[in-house]
Amino acid sequence: MGLTALNARESYTVVDKSGRIITVLAGKPRDNNWDAIMAELAQKLKDVRGKMSFSKKQKVHKHGKFTSVSVGNSFGGGSQRPGMMAFYSTTNRLILMSLIAFSSFQRLVSFTNCVFECFAANTFGLYCEDLNTLFASNPKLTRWFRNSVFAGISFNMGPFTVAWPHTDSHNLAFGWCTITALGNFDPDKGGHLILWDLGLVTWFPPGSTILIPSTLLTHSNVPIQPRDECYSIIQYSSSGLFCWIYNSFMSDKDFLAKAMPEMKRRRAKDQKARWGNGLHMFSLWDDVWARFMSKQ
Repeated sequence: MGLTALNARESYTVVDKSGRIITVLAGKPRDNNWDAIMAELAQKLKDVRGKMSFSKKQKVHKHGKFTSVSVGNSFGGGSQRPGMMAFYSTTNRLILMSLIAFSSFQRLVSFTNCVFECFAANTFGLYCEDLNTLFASNPKLTRWFRNSVFAGISFNMGPFTVAWPHTDSHNLAFGWCTITALGNFDPDKGGHLILWDLGLVTWFPPGSTILIPSTLLTHSNVPIQPRDECYSIIQYSSSGLFCWIYNSFMSDKDFLAKAMPEMKRRRAKDQKARWGNGLHMFSLWDDVWARFMSKQ
C-alpha cells in the first residue's frame, strides 16, 4: 500500500501493491468560497433535522447512534422491484426535496461526481450506464439526483455523527461511495476517518470528501469533542440495482426460476470470474497520472 498525490494541495490517493487506486482523499476543490458553501449546507442539515420526524431505526443503526435518513432508489431487503427508499411521512419527503434542491448540495454533488470520474473512470462509467438503463426501463421511478451517477444518498444529521466500524455490504463489491464531512468541529481533535484494513487514520476536516470502496474496507470515525457538531453526506448505489439490470430486470430468485440450464451454467461461470472482473474496474495510478499530465 502507498500514498500518492495528484496535487499536494487537493487530492491524495491510496494505492495497493499493484498500483490500483483503492482510496481517494479528495479534500476540497479550488474554490475560495467552498468553506462558506459547505457551512451553508451544514446549517441546512441542522435546520432540516429540526423539522423532520424519525423512526427508531433512523436514530440507532449498524453505522452508529446518530440520525440518518436515506434518499433515492434501491433494491433489496425483500422488495419485489427497485423503488424509492422509505420516507416515513409526506412531510419528510417535502423537506428532503428542498434539501436536494439546495444550491450548496448541488455544488457538492457536482464536485464528488467529478472526482469519482477522475479516479475511478471504469466504475463511474458502469454506474452512469446502469443508472440510465434503470430509469429508461421504468419511467415510474423518480430520478432524485439528475447530475449524479449515484442512486442513493444518506444524510447523517448527527448532531454527533460518529460511525462505528462497519462495511456497507449492500453496496456493489467493487463499487465506491463518497463521504463528505460537514459541521462545526475541530478536525485536529476528532472526526478522523479510520480505514481499519489499511491501518490508516486520516484527517477529515469539515467540507472535505473521501472516496472508498465501502463494501471492502472497514471504516469508522474518531469521536469529536463534546460541544462540537458533525454531519456527513454519503453517496452510493446498492448492489441490488446492478443485479436487477444484470438479470434483465428480474430478481435473482425470479431469474433462477425462469432461466434455462445453459443460462444458469453461464451465470455460474460469470460468478466465478466476477471478482477478477471487479479488480479490473479499479483504476491504475499510472493511467490516472498520465491522463492528468496530458491535460497540463
